[in-house]
Amino acid sequence: MDVKNILAHCDHTLLAQTSTWEQIKAICDDGMKYGTASVCIPPCFVKRAKDYAGDRLAICTVIGFPNGYNSTAVKAFETVDALNDGADEIDMVINIGALKEGNEEYVLNEIKTLKNLCGDKILKVIIETCLLTDEEKVTMCRLVTEAGADFIKTSTGFSIAGATKEDVKLMRANVGKNVKVKAAGGIANLEDAEDFIDLGADRLGTSRVVKAVKALENN
Repeated sequence: MDVKNILAHCDHTLLAQTSTWEQIKAICDDGMKYGTASVCIPPCFVKRAKDYAGDRLAICTVIGFPNGYNSTAVKAFETVDALNDGADEIDMVINIGALKEGNEEYVLNEIKTLKNLCGDKILKVIIETCLLTDEEKVTMCRLVTEAGADFIKTSTGFSIAGATKEDVKLMRANVGKNVKVKAAGGIANLEDAEDFIDLGADRLGTSRVVKAVKALENN
């Protein structure tokens, strides 16, 4: 797989608490230069990034991030605000506690609510795989499919572990045919990225792939 194809699968990501506009602007420049699928950035920078990049780059942001335990009303407000600011893609975190206690209806309805707000914009559902059993991961594959979301996503990158190849295989095997898979957290290099894509990941949430490409250019 060539480097351009790998980059086209990447949501070039900067979600650190210390992020500044100059850093966000720099990853937008990278995203446009290298042809990434999007940049994934904090909600407070969405309007500025969209005004800066226009239609040259998809802007993705996060909702209920990173813990997922905001109320559905708060997540809905965040989603509308982000869309009004120009977000093209929304990555939401599920209520993990609701899933753990078996409240599938709550989790399902929350995803449906946000997808209805997104309309034809992309909704990715972060399930934080490192905190779930395999049975819970399979349940989330079913709920994400039923809710009509566009992607199921492994991780926030802010918990105890990131994406694993086993999780991507499990998710790919259990989601519906209209649901894509995003792997995020711990994707270290180009080889790693290619492995995840080969296993069925349609998107990769990472900052390291662009860094790796830059390093190759400088050699």
